[in-house]
Amino acid sequence: MSGLLALLDDVAGIAKVAAASVDDIGAAAAKAGTKTAGVLIDDAAVTPKYIQGFEPKRELPIIWRIARGSLVNKLVFLLPAALLMAAYAPWLVAPLLILGGSYLCFEGAEKIVHVLMPHDEHSGGPDGSHDVGDPIHLEEQKVKGAIKTDFILSAEIMTIALSAIEAPNVWMQAATLAVVGVMITAVVYGAVAVIVKMDDVGLWLTQVGRLGTTRALGRGIVKFMPWLLKGLMVVGTAAMLWVGGSIIVHSLAQMGWPALEEYIHNIAVDYGNHQPGLEWIITAASDFVLGFLWGLVLIPLGTKIIAPLWGAMFGSAAKAH
Repeated sequence: MSGLLALLDDVAGIAKVAAASVDDIGAAAAKAGTKTAGVLIDDAAVTPKYIQGFEPKRELPIIWRIARGSLVNKLVFLLPAALLMAAYAPWLVAPLLILGGSYLCFEGAEKIVHVLMPHDEHSGGPDGSHDVGDPIHLEEQKVKGAIKTDFILSAEIMTIALSAIEAPNVWMQAATLAVVGVMITAVVYGAVAVIVKMDDVGLWLTQVGRLGTTRALGRGIVKFMPWLLKGLMVVGTAAMLWVGGSIIVHSLAQMGWPALEEYIHNIAVDYGNHQPGLEWIITAASDFVLGFLWGLVLIPLGTKIIAPLWGAMFGSAAKAH
């Protein structure tokens, strides 16, 4: 009997440890997830553009295909790579964050320049594709383009999450990254699904609503959705530049060059009048301006050198698909 009680006591102890580990993983995942907020906003803002032009019945299946590809990106490719980097090359985290931050700055600045400068409205979607007569082929192109874009954003998300995790062992680290990856994918593509289908909900309310108030609500939703999408694009672009600039400044400080971070901090303190909210706004605005200026520098490099090289290396392979 005493042996059985001892066994039950051990089982209870193991259960307590397991429960504590689950709580720790959840807390670490939540903390790491908040660090990626800016990238998430941009991801949610960009993805609906890949759905435009398709029949309503194809919208949710396309979103599911992109979400599934996003999970594969995060859990199959990026999670093992992040764990290997953390174990054998932790010094790579800061340079990779700078690379990802530079990409965000480039994308954000390019969007602003695209709006301010004359451009061809028929130059294609976010993935660079042009109108294609075959809807099946077009869907394949859009999904592949969205998953490629997601890979870059997911790499940034996982790297940011990795830098925020304080795990005692590799298993806790892996579990936390996995939870972050699944949680973020569910939030982003769940939000995208709601955004994309809201106009259909509004149209349905205008058609079946028995009350004038219901039909008016449906018309209001239909009219509001284009403005919501435009607002998301603005917020997403601002978030890209703010997050990109912040990542670069903080990562440079981690690599031993804290001068820029200290300069921005001193400006925030001097003009913030000891008000934490105002200091945060000044810091965020400084990061935004820095991100925009760095993005402007990167635009000719990305469009004139990197993009042609990428097209020469992978263009023929992409066309083969």
